[in-house]
Amino acid sequence: MQIIPVIDLLNGLVVHAKKGERQYYKPINSLLINSSKPLEMVAALLDYYPFQQLYIADLNAIQKLGDNHYNLIESIAHYFPNLKLWIDAGISNKTELDFWNNIYSNLIFASESFSRIENFLTLKNMQHLNFILSLDFMVNGYIGPAELLKNSQYWPKDVIVMTLANVGTNQGVNNVQINKVLQLAKDHNIYAAGGVRNIDDLIKLKDMSVHGALIATALHQKQFTYQQLDSLCK
Repeated sequence: MQIIPVIDLLNGLVVHAKKGERQYYKPINSLLINSSKPLEMVAALLDYYPFQQLYIADLNAIQKLGDNHYNLIESIAHYFPNLKLWIDAGISNKTELDFWNNIYSNLIFASESFSRIENFLTLKNMQHLNFILSLDFMVNGYIGPAELLKNSQYWPKDVIVMTLANVGTNQGVNNVQINKVLQLAKDHNIYAAGGVRNIDDLIKLKDMSVHGALIATALHQKQFTYQQLDSLCK
């Protein structure tokens, strides 16, 4: 099983994402390190466990707030060359796709970034299969083109079930929603994001045939031991 730590970047700092309510995000308060500086945080995460991948949400880019974190993310890629990056930068058009393709990474196509299936398909055809789809679920439900949620023929190999209503709450995973996506999946790798609290949650996801999990809060609160993570990552 793949365990993928998550950092959310806003105005140059790592912030604590909670319930997708981005207007309220504050700098992270982590037990791993007394800092919200991204490079220091990545180093602390890798001291906690030698993760092979890192999911980065550029909240400035996602919210179209002006300056993005391209240079900062490029620095992370430089200082941690063995770390495979998954980048969500709110990509929704060719210009943004071309810009972010300059960083060697796996780019996220988030359903919330597309109002119509045609827009998604245009970028999919440009990127072919070299991207990861995030199916985004807010407090009020799924957001994005309905066709993406109903038909797995549009999906790439790797698909994230991003239950933003559970993100940062430390209250458990939305297994019902994940199961619905699993029923549509064929040979896809399904990743769970939002609400993972402990090793029991991860074992349950593994038993459900979930390929991996994206985690932030539970890592920052040290709710796993090295041995627990190692038992699943092997």
